Amino acid sequence: MGTLGELNVSDDPAMDFKEPVFALTNVDFWYGTKQALGDITIKFPINRVTALIGPSGCGKSTLLRCLDRMNELIPGVRLEGEVAYHGQDIYASDIDPVEVRRRVGMVFQKPNPFPKTIYENVAFGARVNGYSGDMDELVERSLKQAALFDEVRDDLQKSGLALSGGQQQRLCIARTLAVGPDVILMDEPCSALDPIATLKIEDLIRVLVKDLTIIIVTHNMQQAARVSDFTAFMLAGEDGAGRLVEYGPTQRVFTNPKEKRTEDYITGRFG
Repeated sequence: MGTLGELNVSDDPAMDFKEPVFALTNVDFWYGTKQALGDITIKFPINRVTALIGPSGCGKSTLLRCLDRMNELIPGVRLEGEVAYHGQDIYASDIDPVEVRRRVGMVFQKPNPFPKTIYENVAFGARVNGYSGDMDELVERSLKQAALFDEVRDDLQKSGLALSGGQQQRLCIARTLAVGPDVILMDEPCSALDPIATLKIEDLIRVLVKDLTIIIVTHNMQQAARVSDFTAFMLAGEDGAGRLVEYGPTQRVFTNPKEKRTEDYITGRFG
């Protein structure tokens, strides 16, 4: 068994991503003096769902937020290494983080609709980004993509806050889709939802990935097995920094993991 941080996927032909949407190379990340990520090198394939799994505090959400530069909103953070999006280092000095966040959407753990109408929730981001097309058509299309339109078609002027939790989360997904991203990051998007709402989100993920790349953080092993094509398992090292332990096709990681620590976590022996 390799030491924490050693990772070899070169012998796995399914991991040969010739044109990944994201390629991270030797990424280290700090909150002030506390190192949260250590030497992360990973590629995320286009039009696939990749699940990030691991116990609390192993850096999953931090890694996710490195992909849209959202960590920079926190004072005193520092990143070393390269985060390339379609081959372009998104931390280069000439890259606008707002443009990064337009192309890389984010869905959070708790649904966070704006205190506006359903219609205005979906239209908001498009308006901010200067959308000049048919807004009614865009709102309808985005709600349909998020599998919500049929439930709210007669209530578009109702507050988004009046929807159920599962509907609110799909509204947030519609709001993200309206801006036209090609990647959606999801940070435990179902943890606040009941099982029926969770299955609707999972079904939606499998539909959306035909046109988008989705990277999801989840603590639910069954969910990771159901929705993802690839799975990355992370653990915090003795220094507290999150490191990548194993990465591969989900079916292989769950049925024949290369690392005993991966097997122990998936089977519930720790974490």
